[in-house]
Amino acid sequence: MKIKKRKIYYSFIVLLAVFLWILWGNNSIKTTNISVSFDNLPKSFSGFKILHISDLHNAEFGNDNEKLISKISETNADIAVITGDLIDRNHTSIETALTFTKKLTEIMPVYYVTGNHEASCKDYALLEQGLIENGVIVLRNGTTEITKNNDTIEIIGIDDPNFSDMLFFDQEAIVNETLKNIIQNNDSFKILLSHRPELFETYVSNNIDIVLSGHAHGGQVRLPFIGGVVAPNQGFFPLYDAGLYTENNTNMVVSRGLGNSIIPVRINNRPEIVVIELINEN
Repeated sequence: MKIKKRKIYYSFIVLLAVFLWILWGNNSIKTTNISVSFDNLPKSFSGFKILHISDLHNAEFGNDNEKLISKISETNADIAVITGDLIDRNHTSIETALTFTKKLTEIMPVYYVTGNHEASCKDYALLEQGLIENGVIVLRNGTTEITKNNDTIEIIGIDDPNFSDMLFFDQEAIVNETLKNIIQNNDSFKILLSHRPELFETYVSNNIDIVLSGHAHGGQVRLPFIGGVVAPNQGFFPLYDAGLYTENNTNMVVSRGLGNSIIPVRINNRPEIVVIELINEN
């Protein structure tokens, strides 16, 4: 009888430890630092830091996201980019999203593109209006430039393909057509903000220097030495789930994101903000 009680006791301790570990792993934000070198980056932008935020899904870390804002303040980034799914279509809070972005714009310039959850949100127009009023630079199939010491880099932002009315085209064709219509200067250094990492080959074919994406949620559950288990539009064991990918002259950084959507729990996959430092290797 004593042995049985001891087994129950030990089982309870193990389950409690696992529960606390998962709870910590879903509420403790990790800052991931990635340096990417280029031979065509304007020299004035060597050391330029980009804070990459993705897939917040209306999550809150502390009251009014004070813990997230505090973590962001520590990065000393030059700009912030939000690569979609700032809101969640299943429990949308425009107010939560705008409160966060208002605080973020007080720290640094903010650039934003849509995700698939914005495409499914009936109140998206209210969100976009509020973002613009907050000072966020909303890029919907458009470009903008940043100039520093007479050097310039280009930031391109494209809508999630779910916004498109090209119903008879697949997502790759939609994004490819969008990029070809936007890109005018093939010689400029290009940063692309696009929610979908599974379209990496399309970004490569359009000679993008660096792409910042999300959407994959890090594979939701991450296995040691293997990576993510499942991601939207990539299925099981996704090819592009987190981190840096390079092909030819194109680099892509995929954020594991901050919030959850259909699956409410992350396992071995802490919420993440990413700081990308651009380096001129010459």
